[in-house]
Amino acid sequence: MAGLSRRIFVLGGLGAASATTLSTVAAAASPYPFKLGIASGEPAPDGVVLWTRLAPSPLNSDGLGGMTSADVEVEWQVATDDRFAKVVATGKTTARRDEAHSVHVEVGGLPADADFFYRFRAQGHISAVGRTRTAPALTAVGRDLIMAMCSCSAWQDGYFTAYRRLAEDRPGLVLHLGDYIYEGGAGKGPRRHVGGEIMDLAAYRRRYAQYKTDPDLQAAHAVAPWLVVPDDHEVENNYAGLVPQNSNDNDIFAARRAAAYRAYWENMPLRKEQKYTATGIPLYRRVRWGKLANFHMLDTRQFRANQACGDGWQNCKDADLDTRSILDTLKSGARPQEQWLLDGLAEKTATWDFLGQQVFFARRLGPDGKSSMDGWDGYRASRARIQAGFVERGIRNPIVLTGDVHKAWGNDLKNDYRDPGSAVIGTELVTTSIASGGDGDDITTVPDQSTNPHLKFHSRRRGYIRNPITAGQVRTDFRTVDKVTEHGAPVKTAGSFVIADGKPGLQKA
Repeated sequence: MAGLSRRIFVLGGLGAASATTLSTVAAAASPYPFKLGIASGEPAPDGVVLWTRLAPSPLNSDGLGGMTSADVEVEWQVATDDRFAKVVATGKTTARRDEAHSVHVEVGGLPADADFFYRFRAQGHISAVGRTRTAPALTAVGRDLIMAMCSCSAWQDGYFTAYRRLAEDRPGLVLHLGDYIYEGGAGKGPRRHVGGEIMDLAAYRRRYAQYKTDPDLQAAHAVAPWLVVPDDHEVENNYAGLVPQNSNDNDIFAARRAAAYRAYWENMPLRKEQKYTATGIPLYRRVRWGKLANFHMLDTRQFRANQACGDGWQNCKDADLDTRSILDTLKSGARPQEQWLLDGLAEKTATWDFLGQQVFFARRLGPDGKSSMDGWDGYRASRARIQAGFVERGIRNPIVLTGDVHKAWGNDLKNDYRDPGSAVIGTELVTTSIASGGDGDDITTVPDQSTNPHLKFHSRRRGYIRNPITAGQVRTDFRTVDKVTEHGAPVKTAGSFVIADGKPGLQKA
């Protein structure tokens, strides 16, 4: 994997780059437009998506970042080195006002399983440099992969030091599993949101812009391609389908959700096939990483049934109803996303099958028998169908990847959670938050383990997960920082485990 130069981490650092074939223009009179950074995502064997959004004044209240109503031509460039001595692809695109001057360049024709560097030019300015990577050919295992996974970056709760430490680990792929932004008002932590609770398109655009001004987040985007899925806070806390958390929002929620999804697409390195529509956004998808791994990226918010028994922690029989799904709005008994997932798993095209999704998957019972209705415990029949699919289809290495709960967990998935001796049929890795919840503490005791012996690891600090992946094993390093209420905390590994090929479940490294 190509080394990282300091220029990747310095905004505007490309301005002094030597060799370039970007068109020569006079010194810019306009302000620097790349204040939201750059990103790449959706790696394929022959290319990636390159993203940026022009915003010289990111926090303007109209959500347009200080841009005029005019569309703007943007040049882009891909090279094999960070000084762009060997350019392998280049072109022009248009940043359109009706898409908040964002661009999503779908680069093709690149060699498989290779590292590249990219940059943009617009209005006489050159962006910072990003590093990206193509996936291996579908018939090849390819190089070993270091994957990082993260979620839950509440601006108002602390600084994004964990994003910086993630970037310094130099992953080849980053999965973000939701709560990239938070929708609430200013907050009371070490930082403040601009404006009140976000409700319309301009406010969602401005909130993304505020988050994307953070240099640590920009560094994490610049280091590797991302695969992303949203959770609830990109729209509203604990929403379900078209049901808002706050019943007072019923009349406006469909429009609010549509605006939120539109802003999400505008601000993420997603392909045009994931573009928002008036009624939703097509987010569940499969990304193949050669014969090494398949990433099944799920949507557990947009179609789910409403939470059972009024949400929260409940002892609720309705959670067992077969008619409830966390993945689908059931119509005539059809479960399209569940079926899509099980059909994709059954193809068995790779050693590892990763399910990138948002909420706690394994059973977790409190001492009073209650469980969270917002996670898969609130949709137990849906979970049972997926887990039965693991067994019936002979899925060798299913690994569920989860965010949401602001704590790190490592869980074995059991064929029957009521029986401690039941077979382990898969693994769940839950990443803690980047900042949500503040500093946390050093408690690592697994809570309620007597009723949940399949829960193997727990940490309450902030951080992320690092996964070196080979054909023989997936290693899991739970990476944590002690402070997010102050800048610059070092990172440490709170626990390490391995999952061996053909042997589901966590073993200490």
